[in-house]
Amino acid sequence: MDTTHRTEQQRSAEQRRRELLEAADRVVLRDGPQASMNAIAAEAGITKPILYRHFGDKGGLYRALAQRHTDALLGALRAALDAPAERRQRVEATLDTYLAAIEARPQVYRFLMHPAEEAGPPSEQGFDVGRHSAPLLRRMGEELTEVIAERIDLGGNGEALARVWGHGIVGMMHGAGDWWLGERPCSRAQLVSALADLLWGRLADADDRTGGPGF
Repeated sequence: MDTTHRTEQQRSAEQRRRELLEAADRVVLRDGPQASMNAIAAEAGITKPILYRHFGDKGGLYRALAQRHTDALLGALRAALDAPAERRQRVEATLDTYLAAIEARPQVYRFLMHPAEEAGPPSEQGFDVGRHSAPLLRRMGEELTEVIAERIDLGGNGEALARVWGHGIVGMMHGAGDWWLGERPCSRAQLVSALADLLWGRLADADDRTGGPGF
């Protein structure tokens, strides 16, 4: 098999994988954590064995969807962090970007962050979305750690402190956002302002590493 043919096959496989993920997205938007492999295969117009061939099992499909949505969210968060604004505005924009994302697609959020309330068919039993969501949150924490370390001078113990802040902020956003999405006790703007107030203590006094408006 020549290189051109292999490249065409690879592109075809990648295109098919994207199409299957888009079908999975449509089912997740409709069914949330109850989305099943049978429903996703039906939406894609294929049999479940073909779906398994691409992703292995529901865990493999979950990880592919999680990467797809996390990549998009991290891109939006970095854009908010890099916007030409004062630090407090950037903090609020970052918090609002995260909350707006989970508000816009709550069923996707619940699929990624919460296990299904009822067991699926035997081939899918034992899949616990909650168990798989921890790496997603860790990835977000590490990404935010990198941004903080790049933009703020935290002194001699800066690297360790940046990791504490990065994972702590992600944990706060996730915990507060999860509660807010379920109960809606206040507006998104009110929650953003309250969380920014909570973060603002030491962050307001930290030195900018870049000399610009900072994180």
